[in-house]
Amino acid sequence: MSLRPSFAPAVAATRHWIGVAALLPLSLYAQGPKAPRPMELKDWYRVATLSQPAISPDGKRVAVTVTTVREADNKRHQEIWVVPTDGGPAQRWTSPGTESSAPRWSPDGSWLLFSSTRPGGELRGPGTAWALRADAPGGEAIQTRAYPAGSVPASGRFAVWSEALPADTATTRDDPYARMGPMSRPPFDAITRPADPARYDGRHVVDMTYKSNERGFVPGRRTARTWRPLQVWSQVLGDTARTQLTTAAYSHRGATVSPDGQWIAFVADAALRPDSVVELERDSLARLPYDRARDEAERNDADVYVMPATGGAPRKVATWMGSESDLAWSPDSRRIAFVGRPGRTKSARVYVVAAAGGTPINLIRAWSYEPSNIEWLPNGALQFSAEVGGRTGLFRADAAGRQPPRELLGGRRRMSGFSYDSAGARVAWVATSLTAPTELYVAGADGSGERKLTGFNDALNAEVAWADAERFTYRSVGDLEIEAWLMKPYGYQPGRKYPLVLYIHGGPHSAYGENWFDEFQNLAAMGMWVLFTNPRGSSGYGADFTYSTRGRWGLEDYDDLMKAVEIVSKRPDVDAARLGATGGSYGGFMTTWMATKTNAFKAIQTDRTITDWTYWYGASDAQGLTEFEFFGKPWDNQTLYDTLSPIRYVQKVRTPMLIVQSEEDHRTPMGSAEMWFMSLKKQGVPVELVRYPRSNHDLSRAGEPWLLVDRLGRLRQWFSYWLQDARPGRTAAAGPQ
Repeated sequence: MSLRPSFAPAVAATRHWIGVAALLPLSLYAQGPKAPRPMELKDWYRVATLSQPAISPDGKRVAVTVTTVREADNKRHQEIWVVPTDGGPAQRWTSPGTESSAPRWSPDGSWLLFSSTRPGGELRGPGTAWALRADAPGGEAIQTRAYPAGSVPASGRFAVWSEALPADTATTRDDPYARMGPMSRPPFDAITRPADPARYDGRHVVDMTYKSNERGFVPGRRTARTWRPLQVWSQVLGDTARTQLTTAAYSHRGATVSPDGQWIAFVADAALRPDSVVELERDSLARLPYDRARDEAERNDADVYVMPATGGAPRKVATWMGSESDLAWSPDSRRIAFVGRPGRTKSARVYVVAAAGGTPINLIRAWSYEPSNIEWLPNGALQFSAEVGGRTGLFRADAAGRQPPRELLGGRRRMSGFSYDSAGARVAWVATSLTAPTELYVAGADGSGERKLTGFNDALNAEVAWADAERFTYRSVGDLEIEAWLMKPYGYQPGRKYPLVLYIHGGPHSAYGENWFDEFQNLAAMGMWVLFTNPRGSSGYGADFTYSTRGRWGLEDYDDLMKAVEIVSKRPDVDAARLGATGGSYGGFMTTWMATKTNAFKAIQTDRTITDWTYWYGASDAQGLTEFEFFGKPWDNQTLYDTLSPIRYVQKVRTPMLIVQSEEDHRTPMGSAEMWFMSLKKQGVPVELVRYPRSNHDLSRAGEPWLLVDRLGRLRQWFSYWLQDARPGRTAAAGPQ
C-alpha cells in the first residue's frame, strides 16, 4: 500500500539534494599522493564511518548512514546514501545542510524513511520522522508522524511496535514551582522547599538515579512522578492513525507481528506485574545487605507472550527461566525464536518454541559463543550474528539443534548491521578490518557472492599506510587461552628495536579485535609497536570467560596482560627497556593498578580512571555494576573495595603518568583523577592532568572532534617523549632513537 496519504505536504528548499541525488564521481576517490605515509592527526578528520545499513525489500538497493567530520565546524555530520547492490556509484539522498540517519524502507519499497533534525513542515515544529519517494525521480523529503520502525508482517499491511505514552507535562496555574527547571523544582515527596522558587536554580535530589553519563543530570523516577510502561501500537501503512492496542501497567518489549498478520509476540514481566511494582521491588532488594544465595539465585525475569494482532488478552508461550529478547517468527507463523540468557552470568543461546505453547528448544546447545540479531528467513533458515573473540561471524543454526551453527560469513574483520531483503535472498552489512575503516558490503543470504559496494575511504586508504597486526594466542593463569594482537610500527625494518605500548580496553566486558581503530594507528604511525589483548573478563568468548573476573579485578586479568608483555618483550625487534601502557575506563583502572605493581613501564597514560572503588560507588552512575562485580555495596564487602583500590598503594608508584579526564564524565568522575594526580605530585612522580571541557565518558569515541584529536596528539607526545626521547616541540622520527 502506498504511503502517500500519510504525509504532510512537502517541505521546500531541499530539492537540489533530495530525490535528484548527488553523485560523487569515482575519479574523486583516486586523487591524492600515491606514496603511503604514516597517519597524521589531520587524517582523523577525513575518515568516513558507515552504519545502519538497510537493504530495500526487492534487494536492489542499500541505504546507509554515512558519518563524516566537518573539521572547521568541530562537528560530525550524518547523511543517507543509497547504493545499488549490483554495483554503481553511491548516491546522496539527503541534504548536506541537515542531519539524517537511521534509514528504513516501506514494505513495498516505494518510500525511504529516515530520522532527521530538519525544521518541520505542516506538522508544525521540528520532527524526526521523514520520508523520500524511492519509486520516482525527483521530489523532496516530507515529514510524517513518527512512522514506526517496528515489525511488519509478510503481507505488508501494517506495523506494530512498543512505545511508552508521552510524559504528562501539564502544570496548574497555582503551582508555585511551574517555572522552575525539572531538577530545581522539589520532588513530590521531598521535605524541603525553596525559600523563593524564582531564586533557586540548583538541583534537588531524592532519587538515587539522578545523573547519567550520556544525559548529565536528570530527574529521577520519583521526581518525574510517573511510570510509563511500553505499550503495543499498530499503524496501517499509508495512514497517519496510530492505534494503541494495550493499556496495561506493565511494559510490552520487542513487539513483533507474525508473518500471517494474526498475532503479536512480545516480552513482558513473567507475572505481568506493573512496572512500578517491579521497580520498587528491585529498589527494595538493592537496599538490603548483600546475600549471595539470594542475589545470585537464578530468576525468571521475563517471558514471551502472544496476543491477537487486533488486541486482546495476552497468552504466555512458555515459562522459561531467565530473560528473553530478539523475538523472531517462523515463516509459517507457528514458532517463535528468541535469544535466551538463563542467568546474568550464563551464555545466551538461540531457542525456538511453538507459538501455541511448549518447551523451548536450544538450537546451539553448548556452542562457545553468544548469538545476537536473529533473522528467520522466508526459506526457513534461522540466522544470527555472533562475536567470535575479536572478530564477527554470520551463522545459520541447525533447525533440529543437532549440529553446531554453520558460519556463512567471517574472516579477520568485524561486521555489523546485517539487513535482509524481503525474500531473504540477500544480506547487506558494514565491515571494518585492522587496515580499513568501515565500508558497505552485500552477499547472498547464504554468504555467497560477497562484494564491496562503497569506497568512501579508498582515497585515504591509498594515501596512508595503515598498520596491520599479527594475531596470536597464549596460555595464561589456569591454562586459559588469551587472544592478542601485535601491531607493527610504521617504518619497520628488520634488525632494529622499537618501543612498545600496551593498550587495555574498557568494560571490562568489552573486547578489542579485528577492526580499524584510530588509537592503535595513532601510535603505530609514530614508530611504536602496539600490543592489545582480550584478557579474561572480555566479551566474545562465552559467559564463563566474561564473568571470571567478578570480585577479582586486577588479579588474574593483570597476569593475563603482563604475560602478553613478557612474551612479546622477548622478540629481538622489541625494546624491552622502552615499554608503555595506556587504557581507559576499566583500562584506566588497570593502568593505575599496574603502576602500583610494576616498574616495567617507562611511561603510562591513564584515561577515565578509577582509583578508589568506594568513591566511585558513590560518585558514578553505575552503582549496580559495582555491586554485581564486587558482590555487594562497599559496607557489604569493604575489604574487597579497599584491597582492589589503586589509591591504597599509590606510594609505590614511580612511573611517569599522563592523566586524561572529562569534566562531565559521570561514569568515572573527576575525583579519581584528582586524587591520583595530587598523590603523584606529592611524591615527586612526573605527572600531568589534562581535563577536557564539554566532554563525558565517551570523549575518545564520540567527543568533540577538536578535543578528540587533541587527545590523540597528547598520546603521541607523551609516549614519544618517554619512549623515543622526543623533546617538547620536536616530533619523534619513526623508528628507534
